Amino acid sequence: MNVNTEELVEAYIAIRTKREVLLRNYEEQDKALKADMTQLEAAMLDVCNQINADSIKTSHGTVMRKLNERFFCQDWDNFYQFVLVHEAPHLLERRINQGNFKEFMKDHEGDGLPPGVNVMREYGVTVRRSS
Repeated sequence: MNVNTEELVEAYIAIRTKREVLLRNYEEQDKALKADMTQLEAAMLDVCNQINADSIKTSHGTVMRKLNERFFCQDWDNFYQFVLVHEAPHLLERRINQGNFKEFMKDHEGDGLPPGVNVMREYGVTVRRSS
């Protein structure tokens, strides 16, 4: 099999460029649609609030008012202490901060992976346009 790297790179860059254009067009259109939906959601919430309704049924669908809650932390040092004192690691999301963990592993080189942690490594390629 005779692989021409020039042709592979040329094809790769052409496809990537086309994907970038498609994505940019999609994102512009999607942004406009999301803005329209946000305005409609605000109008429907106003109606729900005015008549104090948690749901409104129409011939096209049902509007349901809901209370969204999102918790966030402003003082991580105190929160970590809270988690430790209350033995509540379940309050944290179950994922490893990749950058911090890589740094930790560099600092503890030779110690091996902590219990319960695995690593997956795989080679990939990066293609840059010529200057």
